[in-house]
Amino acid sequence: MPFSSKRRTTGQGDGPDSSRAEKEPSPQDPAERARAICLRLLTGTPRTRKQLADALAKRDIPQDVAEEVLSRFEDVGLINDAAFADAWVESRHHGRGLARRALARELRTKGVDPALVDEAVGQLDSEREEETARDLVTRKLRSTRGLDRDRRIRRLAGMLARKGYGEGVALRVVRRALEEEGEDMDALGDLEDLRGDS
Repeated sequence: MPFSSKRRTTGQGDGPDSSRAEKEPSPQDPAERARAICLRLLTGTPRTRKQLADALAKRDIPQDVAEEVLSRFEDVGLINDAAFADAWVESRHHGRGLARRALARELRTKGVDPALVDEAVGQLDSEREEETARDLVTRKLRSTRGLDRDRRIRRLAGMLARKGYGEGVALRVVRRALEEEGEDMDALGDLEDLRGDS
């Protein structure tokens, strides 16, 4: 195939592929590669500085080059861990009903600074968190009908625990929901005995 071999031997500035070659970063220039990797990753979804640093490390970008590129991206606002954390809390609390504890854990695994994590999860006060817990229990309540009371409590409280709600909040919300449904909660034994089954 003479045509393809001719294209390969054509000089960078001479042939029809020269404009494409100019747009693609040289594999020899780590800074250009790092910028391209970061831009590609940021196109799909926001990322933390740590997530981008990890991606650059996996692609063998030297650490000093990665730090320089990431700092530049921060300077121009393409990386903003505080905004990322705020948006994460808002999205995951409304979308999945996650409590502050679970949200903080997720943000820490994404490499967000602990001070920014505290600030972001601080958006949720106890009242709002408990209201979300009540909504979650209300949605799940119907699927537990037909089970005995103690099993329903364990199932509902377990669901809240997996979403990061503390035991006290979980049991209080579940108890109230079942009372409103007509369950006799006065005869309920020690709540400690109800842990462990979901």
